[in-house]
This record gives sequence, structure tokens and C-alpha cells, in this order.
Amino acid sequence: MFYHQIMSSFKPKIGFALGGGAARGWAHIGVINSLLKYGIKPDVVAGTSIGSLVGGAYVSGHLQQLESWVKTISRRDIVALLDVDLSSGGFIQGDRLMNFFASYIGDYQIEDLETPFGVTATDLNRGTEVWIRSGSMLKGIRSSIALPGLFSPAYYMDRWLVDGGLVNPVPVSVCRAMGADIVIAVNLSSRMIDKTVQAQLTEEDFKVHTDLTYTENNLVDRISRNTREWLGDFKKRIMGENDHHPGLFDVLTNTINIMQERITRSRMAGDPPDIIISPHVAHIGLMEFERASEGIVKGEEAVEHVKHLIDRII
Repeated sequence: MFYHQIMSSFKPKIGFALGGGAARGWAHIGVINSLLKYGIKPDVVAGTSIGSLVGGAYVSGHLQQLESWVKTISRRDIVALLDVDLSSGGFIQGDRLMNFFASYIGDYQIEDLETPFGVTATDLNRGTEVWIRSGSMLKGIRSSIALPGLFSPAYYMDRWLVDGGLVNPVPVSVCRAMGADIVIAVNLSSRMIDKTVQAQLTEEDFKVHTDLTYTENNLVDRISRNTREWLGDFKKRIMGENDHHPGLFDVLTNTINIMQERITRSRMAGDPPDIIISPHVAHIGLMEFERASEGIVKGEEAVEHVKHLIDRII
């Protein structure tokens, strides 16, 4: 009798480990919403890359605001938020994007949040894993999403930091360290190898716009025509529209896919979560953030696939 009273009063601490995956990360929203619907509320949350962004929105009480926004964004909206600066160590500086997120989810001191929250990043100089569990939530998120080659590194805590997915794509270990008895991991990198995944930019994205009126023979027209030709060639080289050679974006995205899937397998083999949720989002491109509604549905479906396991363990 006494034993059963003790066991019935013991409530295991649940941790959500939200993995990296760029635009596929909107699936985290569907996963969290479904788990909450079934009464499964996390006691701790850890996130890597896009997982840190969605996790931060949840622990700060702004997940629904984030969901409402991402369901309405277009490719033009995304492009407008990308401050391209090739001198910053990446294609995108990221300040404009983070300022926008600040207007939606705000900024908080991590240690003041009601739900303990951890973010993973990578020390660019030492190659070591960095856990951010205090200080500015947005600065921690910015450090964790600094995908090498796309986003510039973030200088925070007296060091240069890049994407946590380089060392810990699904932060199960962070949840354990924060005291989680049961870890539910969301892995966005499964089945990524051998997938042809790329953002589908359109001609409109590369179109040169001008209000000038000109004739075929003047200098302005020749410059504009040459620019359009150059951009067309640039698009082929970047996007891989060539049967004989992959483009820069093909190489970059597929390299990231291979790296994250291999590292994820290795890390979770050594420190396995209790439950793995793997949304089927391999077909969503790295930068296709406008496909949020589709990703969210895939997250909800993934929870249904493991519901029997959740019922048995929790």
C-alpha cells in the first residue's frame, strides 16, 4: 500500500529535445501542439538550431503567435528578412531576421523562464559543444541557428558561435543534464541522405527591376541585359540547373543533410532518447520556410505514429 502511494505520487520529469533542420523545423510546432493535446507537457526543453527558435517560442508563451505568422509567410517575406552580407562570414547576417522574431516572441532571460530551457551551439574556434542556459534567449537562439555557409557566426559569451547541429543535432544530452527522466526527441534529419533537396527559387527571385525607359542600343539597356544574363548563369551555378554538375546550393544543402543525419545517428546511439518522433519532412527544402503549414501537419502526423509508445512509457 505504502509502495503504491509513493509510486503514484512520483511524476517523471519530461524533456523535449527539439532538433535542427532549418525550414523543416516548423514541424516542431505540430509535434508540440499534438503532445500538449494529449496532456504531455514538458518540464524542460532543449533546442538546436530551428529547434531552439520553436522551443524558445514555446517556453516564452508565444508558440501560437509564431504559428500564426509562419502559416502566412511567402517566399518574398522570407527574402525581405534576409540581410545579405558576404563580408560577415556567411551569406546572411541575420540581424534583420532576429529583430523580426523579437517583435513576435520578445526576449527573455533564460534563467527567468518558467520552464527550464537550454540551447546548443558550437564554438567555431575550438569545435566544442556549448550549452546556453542563461542570458538572453534571443542571443542564444541566434547563436544556435548560425548555419555555416548561410548565416554569419554569432559573437556571444566572448566567443564565436555557430549552429549547434554541428555537434549535437538533437540535444537529448541537454535534456538529461537538466533533469529529464523521460526524453522525447524530435529528429528532423531521418531519411535525408540520397534525397535531392533544394529551395526552388523562381525567375522572379532573380529578376532585375528598373523604372528606367531605354532603347536597345543605349548603355543602360546593355548593362541591364548583361546583368540578366549574368544572373541567369549565376542561378544555374547556385541552384544546380545543370545535368553535369551540382550547383553550390545543392552541394551545401546535401552536405548539411549528410552531416546532420550521420551525427544524429551517432549521438542518439550513445545517448538514446526514450521516444523518437521523426516527422516525414525530407522533401521540404532547407530554405523553404513558406511551407510551414505542410511541416506542421507532418509534425502532428508523426506524433500519431508513436502514440502507442507514448501511452506505454508515459
